[in-house]
Amino acid sequence: MKKPDRRSVLSAAAALSALPVSALAAPKQPVVQPVTTASAPSLAPRERILFDFDWRFALGHAADVNRDFGFGRDQKTYAKQGNGQVAEPSTADFDDHLWQPVDLPHDWAVGLPFARNDYFIPPQNPEDGDPGAGHGYKAIGRRFPENSIGWYRKGFELQPGDADRVLTLEFDGVFRDSLVILNGYVLTRHESGYTPFSVDITNYINPQGPNILLVRVDASLGEGWFYEGAGIYRHVWLVKTDKVHVPQWGLCVRGETSGAISLEATLKNASASPRAVDLVTDIYDREGRAVASVTSTAQLDAYGESQVSQASHLAAPKLWSLDDPHLYTARCEIREAGKTLDVSTVRFGLRDIRFDAKEGFFLNGKWLKLRGANNHEDHAGVGTGVPDALHHWRVKQLKDMGANIWRCAHNMPNEAILEACDELGMLVIDETRLMTATPEGLSQLATLIHRDRNHPSVILWSIGNEETAQQGTERGLKIALDMRRLIKSLDPTRPITAAMNHYQGQGLTPALDVMGFNYHESSIEPFRKLYPDMPIVGTETASAVSTRGEYVRDEVKGYVRAYDLDAPSYALTASAWWSLYDAKPYLAGGLVWTGFDYRGEPTPFNRWPEISSHFGILDTCGFPKDIYYYYKSWWQSAPVLHLLPHWNWTGSEGKTIDVWAYSNLDKVELFLNKRSLGVQSVPKDGHVQWSVPFTPGELVAYGFKGDKVVMKTARRTAGPATRLSITSDRAGLRTDGQDVALIRAELFDAQGTALPTADNLIHFSLSGPARIAGVGNGNPTSLEADKASSRHLFNGLAQAVVRARRGSVGAPVIVTATTDGVPAARLTLTSLPG
Repeated sequence: MKKPDRRSVLSAAAALSALPVSALAAPKQPVVQPVTTASAPSLAPRERILFDFDWRFALGHAADVNRDFGFGRDQKTYAKQGNGQVAEPSTADFDDHLWQPVDLPHDWAVGLPFARNDYFIPPQNPEDGDPGAGHGYKAIGRRFPENSIGWYRKGFELQPGDADRVLTLEFDGVFRDSLVILNGYVLTRHESGYTPFSVDITNYINPQGPNILLVRVDASLGEGWFYEGAGIYRHVWLVKTDKVHVPQWGLCVRGETSGAISLEATLKNASASPRAVDLVTDIYDREGRAVASVTSTAQLDAYGESQVSQASHLAAPKLWSLDDPHLYTARCEIREAGKTLDVSTVRFGLRDIRFDAKEGFFLNGKWLKLRGANNHEDHAGVGTGVPDALHHWRVKQLKDMGANIWRCAHNMPNEAILEACDELGMLVIDETRLMTATPEGLSQLATLIHRDRNHPSVILWSIGNEETAQQGTERGLKIALDMRRLIKSLDPTRPITAAMNHYQGQGLTPALDVMGFNYHESSIEPFRKLYPDMPIVGTETASAVSTRGEYVRDEVKGYVRAYDLDAPSYALTASAWWSLYDAKPYLAGGLVWTGFDYRGEPTPFNRWPEISSHFGILDTCGFPKDIYYYYKSWWQSAPVLHLLPHWNWTGSEGKTIDVWAYSNLDKVELFLNKRSLGVQSVPKDGHVQWSVPFTPGELVAYGFKGDKVVMKTARRTAGPATRLSITSDRAGLRTDGQDVALIRAELFDAQGTALPTADNLIHFSLSGPARIAGVGNGNPTSLEADKASSRHLFNGLAQAVVRARRGSVGAPVIVTATTDGVPAARLTLTSLPG
């Protein structure tokens, strides 16, 4: 066997994610334990094993077969199956000790260097963007063949009895164009970077071991115009079932707020004999109490499938709502002559949704203004390889701000996002990546519907985003109608929308149930005259830009002001769009572009070295910008009083500084060094402001409800740093290899005032069953490495993403941060059961 070139492998290692409907939350299926009855089989009826650990990774090469581990050499890649000719790493004796050990989710692109991409022609219109900037200036793509192919390798053993079962690998998401090879057999190729896929490996296993799983990933081409990452950036599962089982996404539950439940189950028989089975479904409430049960019989042909329909009723139904997102669980058990063959579970919630062209949106019969944000799926430090716990944290940040809806932009999301939305009470617009009726496009759309139709959070299917070539054309309508027919055949309960930035009322409009407006607010009233009975939602609004902690526009550094003053020519500021949508009850609501800053599309400058957007309400670390508190003021009911900017303007004494307050209180009074600067009434959906000559000291704002002070906030001129602080979003870390803690670092002076402009280099280290998965600071022009253990503060803040290792409970995780001139900071996280 030819050994891999040592230099290329070392380089790879060094280089381094009106509709009554009850939707049903997708199953969280841990390993199912054996049924404890006398007739129970020796093996668990179903095992779903997380396959994220103990992989090896290396970069291949898109243009050099020898540096791509022999893949395609002598044109024999597909000539013989199972004999190791596919690629050198597919053989059991391949030496992969120089490959990088990785756990999933994993994004190799985030660890690549930045590249200026000078070969791109600068756009005539700066708002059109530089393609290099659009993808975050990472050195990946056709110009970088040495960075655009990734190889993943994993060896595994099976259990006695597995040879008599059906074994399936489920890939939640691989970006992109992946080839799955097991024991030398090429099992499948999957091009989409966003849709999950599965592979039946039953015929290709070595029951006595070892088994060598190889995944080749080609990220040379992208699918979007934003940073997309590269690699196996979502979970992989090994699923073991009986020959008779429920296939992936084979359960669909629909219900009504009355408590009526209908369940459809697909039963598959992978054996050579007909089978007569019972399907026993038990429904449990959130507390685990049994609330309903139903049993049906089914006849399954050899190698056949059968659809089984069941109906039940919940006597005292608890509805899924934003404030109380109650989830039920349906447990479906297949039995044959009393023996349990398979157990599959799924969560669901009862709720009713209705869009009305004159009155807006209703949830469970109650009017609700939709207030939310669009989001891509990358985060500082980890890129697109976002662990589930971090997805949950990100959803909660917007929920705490007062948002109630999340749009998946612009692709099928990680299912962890939908699970978080189900659990926290957040509505979802679920969007397919390709607006096309080709077989591939419809296949991707069908996958979206099958997987996600059981989530109560999902209220709209979106068939496209700003499809400028077809959204206003007859051809576009034909495509949209084909997509509509497919959606309605799979899920007739939810309405369909498309996010259109032109031609509302033309082209594909008749295929929609709800019109999605991307900006172009002046077209809303003309559209209503053409389609008075079609509801409207603002699928993209605002696109206002701001840089956290910056209050002066700096063209050289590439920063914009954190005041609500700047937006591209097609867009509106936060207060401008929200006051418009809030004033019109017939508008169902709107979603800001975007909730979080994301890599790529660095509007308004679109040039080197900007590597991330300025659109976010929070930055790439999830640190809130000032505008977060504008939305928090008007999107939820708790009192808010937020003062900006900071009060560190040394060298600008006497210069007039604009001071703003975001609040939902009646009025605000501002003091500078105990001298009143006046009281101002807070306008609805607005803010208050003063022009204040800078004098070091203290700005204090008092918020009034009527004539009573109910809140106070202050900005103080900070002195020299005396203390480094690190805090965590959680006190404990589950030792499951998946949990994450977000560590926030900042400096304080002797009086406890944070230093708002500090840029010290912070070094992170830790001990215990965890590792530093990445670092960030929210700086949209920083070219520092994400895969590192140190990071400069940006306007006073930096973040480390700490990811759990699999370890013994009880061993604490101790995080330490250091910087020059002040004592080290430490915190301890408790290790919790996985």
